[in-house]
Amino acid sequence: MTELPERLPKPRGIKAAFRQRYLDVLVSIYIYNEHRGYTALDRVLDAVERRCPDNADFINAVRVHRADERKHYLMFKRWFERQGRMPLALGSGFGHIDHFIRMGFRCSIDDLDTQAVVDDGDAFEKLCRIVILTEQRGLAQVAILLDNAMVRSDPILPRIFRVIEKDEPRHFLPYVAWLEAQKRPLSFWNERMADWFIHKLLLLVKLPTLFFTPRAARLSQWPDAGEPA
Repeated sequence: MTELPERLPKPRGIKAAFRQRYLDVLVSIYIYNEHRGYTALDRVLDAVERRCPDNADFINAVRVHRADERKHYLMFKRWFERQGRMPLALGSGFGHIDHFIRMGFRCSIDDLDTQAVVDDGDAFEKLCRIVILTEQRGLAQVAILLDNAMVRSDPILPRIFRVIEKDEPRHFLPYVAWLEAQKRPLSFWNERMADWFIHKLLLLVKLPTLFFTPRAARLSQWPDAGEPA
């Protein structure tokens, strides 16, 4: 496990403790989702390469998307390293894309049959729409967080979220362009409802529950342990 720097001083007062706990929970959720995002994009990239082997621009855009998600993960990882502690240990219940894939394909990301998605045009289009809605939701949420007083009080987090805000459009626009070129819908009402439901579940149930679980376990190693640098 990576050696962590000296721990920052414990917050003094209820307000400071509340702020630290909020940011701890928030960044833990982000670090899970960014890691889950770039590892899940390996499946998306594989599907795009097989389904659209001659579309070099689309393939490259997915590679850039994957690299950005990895970059965002590393920024949040460094934030935790500076805090002198590990993120909270979260499972798929905190992953927006985990819920969306399960709703859309009735299976987990890990169990998604990439070849079946490639062979089925409707399934491939659904995968593209899920990516679009997930990334658009992420962009909207970043705008809210950049206006959040607790986030703005941190010396590092606003810079991280501004990087994400800048990167986010190129994460969904290539999928939009591909669907438009096929003259296919960018979303269906049930997919928009699923996105709304997942967002509310994470925001109104998962985040508060984690916040008020003071003994929630922390990771013993980083999610990317063992991955190529």
